[in-house]
Amino acid sequence: MDKVLIDTDVILDFFLDRSPYADHAAEVLGLSETGKINAYVTPVMISNCYYILRKTAKHDKVVHSLKLLLTIVDVVSMDQKAVLNALNSKFKDLEDALQHFSAKNEKDIKIILTRNVKDYKESTIAVMTPEIYLKTISKN
Repeated sequence: MDKVLIDTDVILDFFLDRSPYADHAAEVLGLSETGKINAYVTPVMISNCYYILRKTAKHDKVVHSLKLLLTIVDVVSMDQKAVLNALNSKFKDLEDALQHFSAKNEKDIKIILTRNVKDYKESTIAVMTPEIYLKTISKN
């Protein structure tokens, strides 16, 4: 069973129903909900999602939505080592570096799902869009 880290943009695609990406995001989250994959997020992703979703809905509704999300995904730890590795890395975006090194803390995460593949050039973990990932697993 694949263990994947789902990046903030994919989670927001789902919550904000951003076309044409929302369907792929929903399908990936559905795989997690049905136990076909183990999906993970980071604490930073939850915070970023809250911040953006709060612009569109009241606090209680956003918190409720994030709690529902956490029933189908797990949260990886983000410790001092991950933060220092991110700060010392060649990643151009600190948030992406934090996601990457937090995913590395969870030994079996082999894939990061994001629409911003180019931002993960320095990743030592496979990076792909949800669309490509879904095509890849449908071949198996």
